Amino acid sequence: MKIRQNALSLAFLGLFAAALVGQAIAGTADYNDRQLVDGGSTVSVVQYVATSEFAVDVAENWQSEYLQFFLFVLVTVWLIQRGSTESKPPGEEGAGSDEEQKVGRHAKADSPAWAAETGFRHWLFSNSLGLTMGFVFVASWLAQSVAGMAAHNGERLSELRDPISWGQYVLSPDFWSRTLQNWQSEFLAVASMVVLSIYLRQRGSPESKPVGEPHSSTGVSG
Repeated sequence: MKIRQNALSLAFLGLFAAALVGQAIAGTADYNDRQLVDGGSTVSVVQYVATSEFAVDVAENWQSEYLQFFLFVLVTVWLIQRGSTESKPPGEEGAGSDEEQKVGRHAKADSPAWAAETGFRHWLFSNSLGLTMGFVFVASWLAQSVAGMAAHNGERLSELRDPISWGQYVLSPDFWSRTLQNWQSEFLAVASMVVLSIYLRQRGSPESKPVGEPHSSTGVSG
């Protein structure tokens, strides 16, 4: 029963693990192919996973995904899209009243413990989702920059060029090319979901309106 109640998260964690393993295997094959062309030695999957090349590929995807969620969590507090399931109804912009949010003296008996708190604990719990998404984004961005610098410097050394510093790499075309190619795809995906959920349906999905719901209905899911 517990597995069924957590099936959605378990399914995506399983897909994540399978994709990560697949990336490691495919990445090793590609890396070894390039090594042979350049006259270098091949590595095992375990050795490849420990390389900066694998780390930067993983980190750059993570940071773009968590940036997407971080921004979406925040901007949907204040911005609306009429007719979208991803938006609050018009007129409900903002953080909401304590009564609507069931915090402070309006907290219920089964509310999370910190919902009834005041001061810093109240602020922290009230913003914990956005803060966590933002923290993972920043951590992934830093990991990408460090691993990317190491991978980039490895290429420079193989070409008999001097390595560059972290600051130089963060300002380099290589770093921003890697970063922006992920950001633009994430922003497009969010915009597509927001707009397409106005007019298209997926019966039974909470990410869609009920099939017969008018296009103008906002914040309604089926």
